[in-house]
Amino acid sequence: MIEPPIRVLIAKPGLDGHDRGAKVVARALRDAGMEVVYTGLRQSPDAIAVAALQEDVDAVGLSVLSGSHLHHFAEVVAKLHERGLDDVLVFGGGIVPDADRPALAALGVGAVFGPGTDTQAIVAYLEREVAARRIEGTR
Repeated sequence: MIEPPIRVLIAKPGLDGHDRGAKVVARALRDAGMEVVYTGLRQSPDAIAVAALQEDVDAVGLSVLSGSHLHHFAEVVAKLHERGLDDVLVFGGGIVPDADRPALAALGVGAVFGPGTDTQAIVAYLEREVAARRIEGTR
């Protein structure tokens, strides 16, 4: 049986207007054979969760460069849970201090990739994590 392609939503929550990194990641994931939906700039947590539900994604990648990552990640995770999307992998990228990573992990954020991360590391992460969730039956 052929596995369906991994579906990923890339989103920019809040007022952060810098999206080059999000677009680079989206392109790398698409080039790796994943189906990618990019929501564009200045999305609300609710809009991100609605898009994740409508697009039936395996993962949501959040890009935050404004320093408001703790707030935005928590809000998006809460909105995903409200919609029963507890099985969706949440990961992130942007400027996130090491000291904040444990708080994000406690929210259920799987990984955070900083500036300069090789996009193939992100591809490998998603392939590994989504495959494991599919085997477990949680996705």
